[in-house]
Amino acid sequence: MNHRAPFEWIAAIRFLKEGRMQTIFIVTAVAIGVAVIVFMSAMLSSLEANFLKRVLTSQPHIQLVPPDEVARPLRRYPSGDVVATIYQRPAQRIRSLDQWQAVTRQLAQWPEIVTISPVVSASGLAIKGAASRSIALLGIDPAVYFKIVRLPDYIVAGQARLLADDIVIGTDLAKDLGVALGDKIIVRAGTGASVVLTISGLFDLGNKGANERSTYVSLRTGQALSGLAGGVSTIDITVEDIYAAEDVAQAIQAATGIEADSWIKTNAQFFSAIAAQSNSNTLIRVFVALSIAFGIASVLVVSVIQRSKDIGILRAVGTTQGQILRIFLLQGGLLGFLGAIVGAGVGAGALVLWHGYLRRPDGSELFPLVLEPSLLVIALVLAAVTGVAAAAVPALRAAKLDPVVAIRG
Repeated sequence: MNHRAPFEWIAAIRFLKEGRMQTIFIVTAVAIGVAVIVFMSAMLSSLEANFLKRVLTSQPHIQLVPPDEVARPLRRYPSGDVVATIYQRPAQRIRSLDQWQAVTRQLAQWPEIVTISPVVSASGLAIKGAASRSIALLGIDPAVYFKIVRLPDYIVAGQARLLADDIVIGTDLAKDLGVALGDKIIVRAGTGASVVLTISGLFDLGNKGANERSTYVSLRTGQALSGLAGGVSTIDITVEDIYAAEDVAQAIQAATGIEADSWIKTNAQFFSAIAAQSNSNTLIRVFVALSIAFGIASVLVVSVIQRSKDIGILRAVGTTQGQILRIFLLQGGLLGFLGAIVGAGVGAGALVLWHGYLRRPDGSELFPLVLEPSLLVIALVLAAVTGVAAAAVPALRAAKLDPVVAIRG
């Protein structure tokens, strides 16, 4: 007997070798199941990362906005009786956040908050000759705002330079106006103020609507056009944990009294889709794991029946019930582990090939590849544990076999 390995290991490996075809079939089945788990989990993680990148690189995690203007009831009589019972919502004008500098300093002390950027948001017209288009005008401080919305990554011509007389516009807006990099356009805000600005950069956000409407100017230019001298209309914020954005937003609203909208609240349908996707991924893992468990259990049940005489002889020569139990538990664990090694490699390789095959028309990747080593480790551990758990019932049956009955068959 090989003294370098425990008896249970030697017996378990020998049983697996003698039932070579059964071992190959169950290892292949486990490998297919683990490959499905690895492929689906990694692909869904990659798609989720792509969705988050698209959503969160074009908007803040939290946005502080001024309160809505509300109608006040009209009173006609000295008694104070209210005449009108139905109020019409007044038109919302551009308003500045009250004491926004103090709020910014206060929030800068919060450890959950990463970036704070004041923004002036207004509507207006971009005019070039006889052509004019309605635009959404954003006055920003590039030094901090570009940490929230990575506009420089989407620049296709020029640069994201925002001096006092610069403007950065989308490619579709430039096409509609018939302008190019370095041309001058007239920007007229809803307040009636207008200014001549030079196009310093063109961006392509991959969204036609955004490319047609979104424009960026310096914060001071935006303040001048919107009539908010020294004021800002919103404060954009990013946080450390994107999934805790709603909790942080509620805490900010409670501490400052300013309405705070998180990306989770403003993208409720998108967030629900991510949650549904995650739940679907979990269900896939559960059902595949169950199929693996039943496959291993069925093979080991047959093995116990086929090897009942061998088990009886082992019991007759002094092998304990605990050793018999461990032999079959080891077989289950080895089948799960070996299948997981093959399956993890196949699943990861298939995902890499699929990622390389799916490309955009310009040749760039369709989604970022997210293949974390921890996923492979978890798959190996879970498959081994599932194999041991699946072997529990046949192992107990083998351990309880009466040696005399087993030898007689």
